[in-house]
Amino acid sequence: MKNILFSWICLFMLFSCKEKVAYESFGKEITAINANNVKSMTKAYNGMQLGDSTNYKLIAEVKDVCKAKGCWMTLNLEDGKEVMVKFKEYAFFVPKDIEGKEVVIEGKAFVNEVPVDELQHYAQDAGKSEEEIAKITEPKRTLSFEAEGVLIKQ
Repeated sequence: MKNILFSWICLFMLFSCKEKVAYESFGKEITAINANNVKSMTKAYNGMQLGDSTNYKLIAEVKDVCKAKGCWMTLNLEDGKEVMVKFKEYAFFVPKDIEGKEVVIEGKAFVNEVPVDELQHYAQDAGKSEEEIAKITEPKRTLSFEAEGVLIKQ
């Protein structure tokens, strides 16, 4: 009986001492990731064509964020590409200082063609120079994501 009690105490201590990851939540409440519900961002876009979309929960590192109000962010993919993330119905924003942080996003992944004026607007929001903005002269096919919810790892 003492061995069983000791085993239960050890198990309790093991699980209660496990480090918990803290997230700050934005938008729709979503759950953190685990091995069963996270997918590779690269796999999410593999084989997708312009106009295709699918629902995903993904994890990635923030590359850039809108410096004006946090109304978009770009994320690094495993293969060196990036994905543009906007927030569903413009209903929420993220902090403007989260570059390099890990995020979990849930929503719709899709391939999009962004017009020149929108690309120039994003460049302006990102604090690019007038010279850099003027170099944007053609639309760009982008990997895009409309997030319903975002978790930022603290």
